[in-house]
Amino acid sequence: MIISVASGKGGTGKTLVATSLTLALKDTMPVTLLDCDVEEPNAHIYVNARLTCTSPVTIPVPFVNESMCTSCGVCQDVCAFNAIVVLGSAVLTFKELCHGCGACTRFCPVGAITEVPHEIGIVEEGDADGFSFVDGVLTIGQPMAPPIIRNVKRHHGNDGVTIIDASPGTSCPVVEAVSGSDFCLLVTEPTPFGLHDLRLAVETMRELGIPHGAIINRAGIGDTRTEEYCHREGVPLLMTIPFDERIAKSYSRGIPLVEALPEYRQQFLELFQHIRERIA
Repeated sequence: MIISVASGKGGTGKTLVATSLTLALKDTMPVTLLDCDVEEPNAHIYVNARLTCTSPVTIPVPFVNESMCTSCGVCQDVCAFNAIVVLGSAVLTFKELCHGCGACTRFCPVGAITEVPHEIGIVEEGDADGFSFVDGVLTIGQPMAPPIIRNVKRHHGNDGVTIIDASPGTSCPVVEAVSGSDFCLLVTEPTPFGLHDLRLAVETMRELGIPHGAIINRAGIGDTRTEEYCHREGVPLLMTIPFDERIAKSYSRGIPLVEALPEYRQQFLELFQHIRERIA
């Protein structure tokens, strides 16, 4: 089973939920935690992960053999991302824009273009106390998060449960992270911004056809409009986490919720049971 944790808005508590669910389940079944927020991975801090293996992530980018190139412009015409441009007799390549699709290499009529690897980040593997852990780190200045996310997701567990901590928002990295999930938990907060971005996240899940439910974090700081929206739209409200100074203090020190306040462990076990019932 693959459970992803996402949100339309940053800072709602995705990692709090993902790590708490992982720690609650680890003594009952095999669990793998994948941190797919590759621009800001931080789940390893809360689970004290021991990262023992690092591997680079590369994408193929074009290399032009100028002695063979005829400056015909076919490569420029077939590139959907403007990563290769022909200016007179010169061919310029922009690896930061390249998506590694290989079209320029495939359609070059004289075979002047080959592909070379371009490193955009790394994948780190390891373990924590009783479960496997993998995260990805996008190199600073690189814009292409989805290839790293795909590499992280290749490490999903074959048995038990895989929990994916996605990045905030509803853009390509989030779609890549949640695709293939059996269920997606959407973490939100009862504020106007939280509700606005929850709507976007729900629309995204519906477009992808992924079963989903909501968790309201910091309940009590806003109003009831988020709950009313979930009821009106048929979005299951699976859990609420109150605004609690004890949670904020412990989390700021890197202490997971279920360890700082053990009474929440049973609530996350019940949350998993609700998810399993809805999938079934």
